[in-house]
Amino acid sequence: MVVMAVGVEVMECHTLYLLLDFACEYRGEQLQLKGLTSTHFTVCSLLPLLLPLRVSRLQSEGYYGGVRLLMAICKVFYNHCIQNNISLKAGNFTLSYETNIPRQAGLSGSSAIVCAALSCLLDFYDVRHLIKVELRPSLILDAEKELGIVAGLQDRVAQVYGGLVYMDFSKEHMDMLGHGIYMPLDVNLLPPLYLIYAENPSDSGKVHSTVRQRWLSGDESIISGMKEVAQLALDGRRALLQRDYAELGRLMNRNFDLRREMFGDDVLGSVNIKMVEVARGVGASSKFTGSGGAVVALCPDEAQVELLHKACQEAGFVVQQVKVAPSALSDEDLTSLVLTS
Repeated sequence: MVVMAVGVEVMECHTLYLLLDFACEYRGEQLQLKGLTSTHFTVCSLLPLLLPLRVSRLQSEGYYGGVRLLMAICKVFYNHCIQNNISLKAGNFTLSYETNIPRQAGLSGSSAIVCAALSCLLDFYDVRHLIKVELRPSLILDAEKELGIVAGLQDRVAQVYGGLVYMDFSKEHMDMLGHGIYMPLDVNLLPPLYLIYAENPSDSGKVHSTVRQRWLSGDESIISGMKEVAQLALDGRRALLQRDYAELGRLMNRNFDLRREMFGDDVLGSVNIKMVEVARGVGASSKFTGSGGAVVALCPDEAQVELLHKACQEAGFVVQQVKVAPSALSDEDLTSLVLTS
């Protein structure tokens, strides 16, 4: 993060899910990491336009073009500050972004832009200490809801916190606190992980399909399946802390198998399924990074990694080693987490 006298620039990365990658609205635990590969990033730049003017123009003209995500977070941020009596200094800025996170690859590209923009606003207005870390994912989600994007908190939590994060979205926490319990973990606990994706995805399936409605309708097969997925996150955290990577790999495989059982092949898409099968074909454990479009594979053996690269090349997929970004929180943010924990 770089803060300059005339502006702010923030880099945000894509998100990978190790366990329980689908929808925190099903109320469960999640284990996630924010992985920065060697080539994927989002950068937001904030330069000295009055925020009220930008919001006023947005309310009269609506959203348009590729900057709609930036405009949405400006509106949500401004309204949040007004509603919570947070004073904003006078000052002008322009906000732009650049990203090369692959589109439609389940790598949280949209929320990365919004998260990076929010960080710019927090630093430009010097209000980072006035907006709790735990609430920032909700602001990002609210901005996306402005645009009709249907999602949950999990991507946004991973990007706000960075690194490796354990998340508990149980109903009691959400009802009592308005957010989940988020616990950063040491990224050094992670085994070697690899990202696999198709450069030109043609069949991404129809993610989520009728599963959410079946959940709301009390479908026992979906409810029991989601409970098992939630348990995988608990077991995965334990496996990581014990550095039991064989068990972690088994849990990752089970995660995908449960998704496939509940959602079905037509929903997941043939290309997505093939990426998982290619990784498993060389003995690697694998699952979706999120809702489909990319796969994360666990390859603890170097010989296995060579086989993975060869198999992906033959199948027409891109494979890169995951380089996990460190915590995205400032020292001030980390202090506030310690004080409130």
